[in-house]
Amino acid sequence: MKGFDPHYQDFPDYILKITKEIWEDRGVSTLHQYYAPDIVVRSPSGITLGNQAVIGATLATLAEFPDRELLGEDVIWSGTPETGMLSSHRILSTATHLGDGQYGQASQRKLKYRVIADCHAINNQIDDEWLIRDSGAIVRQLGTTPEVFALAQIEREGGASRCATPFRPTNDVSGPYQGQGNQSEWGQRYAQTLQRIMAADIATIRRSYDRACHGEYPGGMSANGWAAVESFWLPLRSAMPDARFEIAHCIGNEGGLMPPRAAIRWSLSGKHAGPGLFGQATGADVYVMGICHAEFGPWGIRREFALIDEVAIWKQIHLHNSKSS
Repeated sequence: MKGFDPHYQDFPDYILKITKEIWEDRGVSTLHQYYAPDIVVRSPSGITLGNQAVIGATLATLAEFPDRELLGEDVIWSGTPETGMLSSHRILSTATHLGDGQYGQASQRKLKYRVIADCHAINNQIDDEWLIRDSGAIVRQLGTTPEVFALAQIEREGGASRCATPFRPTNDVSGPYQGQGNQSEWGQRYAQTLQRIMAADIATIRRSYDRACHGEYPGGMSANGWAAVESFWLPLRSAMPDARFEIAHCIGNEGGLMPPRAAIRWSLSGKHAGPGLFGQATGADVYVMGICHAEFGPWGIRREFALIDEVAIWKQIHLHNSKSS
């Protein structure tokens, strides 16, 4: 790969190996090498600017979860080494809550949760990132709920007027990557499926997904079959029935002993105007950042992985309620 260290076989190998080196091999200082000094990292909870801030956040996470493992399940990617490449890296994390930190006092509880990170890299360095953790799975395994945790988080951060603001397009910072993915038929097929679901064509799940499909959804929820897949997408859309659905990035890959697969980064923005995934309607303006992976088989989508940050969504709802009260 032109511009990359020759000991990396390909782009997925680069992403998998530097992730292990940074986290599990304790090479936090290598972030000076692998991350650009002015990197922009966006997550539903907010924006982190600059490499030094990323290093600080990494150290804090390691202090709270010192035995964390990051098992790279897949890297779906697009681009070229010469122009830059975008990876959508799906990780299954295991960890024990052994230190005090953003999730409260050490509880000794063991956790398992997924993360998907979309990273742009060129010349052996990552310079733009979008990251979603399954915060719902984390806090539930710690004995609480996203709704309760988000309210406590606001108070810990100094109240509604002083707390950290969740990510919204209005506070975004433009980074070096302006691409939208590739033209793979698998990415386009999955994008069309999500667009139909968000247009209230829920029946498309039974047309486009394998009847024996397997899904992994926010909160650590595992699902099998059409009805179980509907049990995530339908309550999400019901909660924001008039919200605008947009696809920001779309990749498809095939080959390499893997099934055809796709990665989609998307958003849902609008009013919390209906009952569903987030309780009764509050009228809050909510922005949902989502990333999904799908794998295809002979009868449609066989496996789907969808991530949103439930804590960040509940935080937006609580902040709205505090202004209304």
